[in-house]
Order: sequence, then C-alpha cells, then structure tokens
Amino acid sequence: SKPLSTKAAIHSKPVKMKLFIATTLLSAAAAFSPARTNTPIRSVTSLDASKCGNFDFDVIIVGCGVGGHGAALHSRAQDLTTAVFSGQDVGGTCVNRGCVPSKALLAASGRVREMRDSAHLSEFGIEVEGEVKYDREGVAGHAKQLANRVKGNLEGSLVALGVDIVDGRGVLTGTAHEVKDENSGKIYTAKDIILAPGSIPFVPPGVSVDEKTVYTSDGALELNSVPEWVAIVGSGYIGLEFSDVYTALGSEVTFIEALPNIMPTFDREIAKLAERLLIRERPIDYRTGVFASEVTPGIPGEKPVTIKMIDANTKEHVETLEVDACMIATGRVPNTQNMGLEESGIETVRGFIAVDEKMRVLTKHEDGEVVPNVWCIGDANGKMMLAHAASAQGISAIENIVGREHAVNHDAIPAACFTHPEIAMVGPTEEQAIERAEKEGWTLGKSTGSFRANSKALAELEGNGMAKVLYNKDTGKVVAVHIIGIHAADLIQECSNAVAAGTTVQELSMMVHTHPTLCEVLDEAFKGAVGMSAH
Repeated sequence: SKPLSTKAAIHSKPVKMKLFIATTLLSAAAAFSPARTNTPIRSVTSLDASKCGNFDFDVIIVGCGVGGHGAALHSRAQDLTTAVFSGQDVGGTCVNRGCVPSKALLAASGRVREMRDSAHLSEFGIEVEGEVKYDREGVAGHAKQLANRVKGNLEGSLVALGVDIVDGRGVLTGTAHEVKDENSGKIYTAKDIILAPGSIPFVPPGVSVDEKTVYTSDGALELNSVPEWVAIVGSGYIGLEFSDVYTALGSEVTFIEALPNIMPTFDREIAKLAERLLIRERPIDYRTGVFASEVTPGIPGEKPVTIKMIDANTKEHVETLEVDACMIATGRVPNTQNMGLEESGIETVRGFIAVDEKMRVLTKHEDGEVVPNVWCIGDANGKMMLAHAASAQGISAIENIVGREHAVNHDAIPAACFTHPEIAMVGPTEEQAIERAEKEGWTLGKSTGSFRANSKALAELEGNGMAKVLYNKDTGKVVAVHIIGIHAADLIQECSNAVAAGTTVQELSMMVHTHPTLCEVLDEAFKGAVGMSAH
C-alpha cells in the first residue's frame, strides 16, 4: 500500500490523544447544548486539526445523506478538516423519507398481519380473542419518531467529530475549489469537493401528484390514510414494500407495471416465487405492459383517483381505473438540478453525473476528462442507488483523496426488499450471470437451499423460501446469491462477504454453520455446489 500523505503523517500520537479528548467532551456537551443556529459550527477540534493551507477546509461535502455522512466520518478519521452542506436535511432520503421510516411501517404492519392470521397462530397453539386493531396515527408516529432519532444521532456524530455543518444547500460556483451556500450566498473553499446530493422521486409525465390521494414514497411514508383500494404504479422495491404495508393494514392493491413482467428487476426464479408468496396469497392484482398515462387526484371520501392506462407498445387506451389512492413508485432521479454543474463544465445525462471507478467526476459520460478535486458519490452518479452503496463510495472517495487508491466492487454490495418474507440479493441475476459467463468464457454453476428443510424456519412456521447460489465452475468463486425467505436481508451479508473476498464454494462448503439457524439454508446450497449433502 502507498505511504500516508504528508498531511496525515505530521500528526503525532499526543495530537491524536488531544483530538480524542476533545471529541469526547464535544459529544457529552452536544446533548445539553442549545439549538444550533444557521451559523456553521466551527469547532475547536477542526481548527486545531486544520492543515488545509489556503483553503477553508480540506474537504467539503455537498449533501448529508448516508453517503455524505459516511464520507464525513471517514474524512475526519483521516484528520482532514471537513464541512458538510446539509441543505437542512441531515440524513437525506434514507433517514427522513426512505429506508428508515419505511422499516418502521413494515415492522408495525407486520405485527398486525401476524396477529390477524389466526390460522398461523393456531399452529403455535396461540389464540387471540377479539379484533386486532391498530392506530394509524400511532403507526405513523412510530415511523416519524424513528426517523427523528436516527437523524439526531447522525447530526450528533458529525458535531462530536468536529465536522462543520452548513445548513444551506451547496452549489458549485464555476470556480475550482469553491462551494456557495445557496441560502446566505457565502462562498467556502476546499481542496477537494464531494458531491452527494442524493435523489428525488421520479414522477412520469401525465401524473399529477398532490401527496394526498396521489403521492410518491415521500407522501406514502406520512401514512395520512389507509385507502380501501390503492393502485401502485411500479413494482420494484418501493412498490413491493408498500404493498406489504397496505395489505397488512387492510387495503386492496393493484400494481400497474409498464414492463411485461411483475417485479422486472428481480431474478426471474425469485420473482416467480415472490409472486406466489407476496401477491397471489394477498388481496393484490396487477396489470403489466401498460403505462399510467394520466393520473388525476381525487378528494378523499368524495371523488376517486382516476388512472388512464395505455398499452406500453401500441400506446392505445386499454383501461381506466377509479381507486381511492395512487402511489407513484416509478424510481428516483438525481437531485442535481441548479447546483452549478454546467458552470463547472460538467455534463449530465438524465441528471446523472459521470464518475470513474475512483469516484472522480468526469466532464461527460462518453470520453469525459477528470474534473480535478471534484468527486461524486451516491444516487447522483447512478452506479448503484442504495444508501449503503453511497456510504461505501464516500469512504472510497476519501481513500483516494488521501492517496490510497481504492475502487468499490459494486458486484459485492447486497440489496434487500423488506417484505414478509424478505428478498435479498448480491451480484447479478441468473439471467445476467448467464450472459456474463458466455461473454467472458466461463461456466456458470447453480446450487440451491430450501427453507422447507431448515429446522429454525420450520420452528417459526416460515418454511416458504429458497436460497440460490451462482458460482464460477472453473474457479469456484461465488458470483451471486439470491434469497427469498424469513430474514433474507440478514442472511445475505455472508454471501456479500464471500463475493468481496473471492471465497470459493469449496471453501464455504467446509465452513461450520450454527445449528439450528437459518444460515444453514446457505450451508445446504454451498455444500450442494460441490456434491456434498447437508443434514
């Protein structure tokens, strides 16, 4: 590995001890400090550690979602003076309007589903007398409280480590090393600038959103109502998770999907099993191969939402639905408008910023040149629109800033859909893996494990599900893993680590898995890949 930069090398152990003591005191004081004003927090710690020469900071990060937060923490770990432009949105989409509050809704609605399933409970010897009720405002409040708590924790960690927080939205000025606070107009300078503006919900043409009867995921997370019949436009991660919430709380759901298959981005084998477990057994139907060409909001209790659908190929009108509410879950687009990219010579495609494998910004997507000292992480670069991918990219960018070359292996980053049961995956789908093997000249292997043969799953009466391991037969290395079943999102990490480390199925087959646990489903698949049997 390369030696540390001169900046990192000049800090002696006594200085690090002073930094530790200062950050500890700051952390304790933060809990009792008065409310923060719009004036950026310039801590004693960051001033003492400053080594940025003619610049205000070593690193400025524009955006404070999970990616920007991860970059800021790692920047301070490298003793770089750091400022974050939060845009008054510490935590970003994930914490405030995405991953975190949606998990709270799924947890609460999942309890309702379980307690209302008398047949399932009776198999445990449990009987619930009377009607199982829920308080909609209480469920929504749980989500809001969780989001606020996590947001506070994130902000507290930044303050404790001496990160300067600027409340305004940061925009590039067109001059190298400069970021302007859009609120105050003040210009800050830094040796390196990391763009982490995140993304916003995509609303297709013809759709009118009022965030009351027609809403994106932002409005859905407010849970202002539980519609009797709700249409969900799009059947990806977001749409599936909300169908889980709505049906658990008593709604009927209709998916409207433009592509020929429901759940089009998932591995086909997994999607077919998911359709049986998550759609057919619930009050859900769907239309595929159609666009919601026109969606008109209604008035709750008075006027329905009107959805006109056209054939995705012929564009001819095929059906009009009248429903109580409509959720638009058609993906997300980069939040990169009006942030000075054009003035800085940076071209975007559909809002996405081009980067190389080191997260350095390029002037354009095709044959672009590196923009010196400007980096972009997270949803805005479009490489992988996941919160933990953004954090990994942020850490990687800091590694490259301090002179340690690093590139994120996106094939090793897992993803999960937190339905009941969960779906999780790492690496390409089987269809994509087949194409890759043919193109690169290697043989694809496949092995599966079943939840139906797993003691822990059977004890939970959750025997539905499978794990599929795809591997390179020539090298034995794991290429991808897809899981649907109870706690799939937790099980996938072992597989992600295997892909990242280049672990072979031969090595995995000899590793001991705790009995009885759900991870033995993976043990069965690993052993099956090398001709062994699992008990």
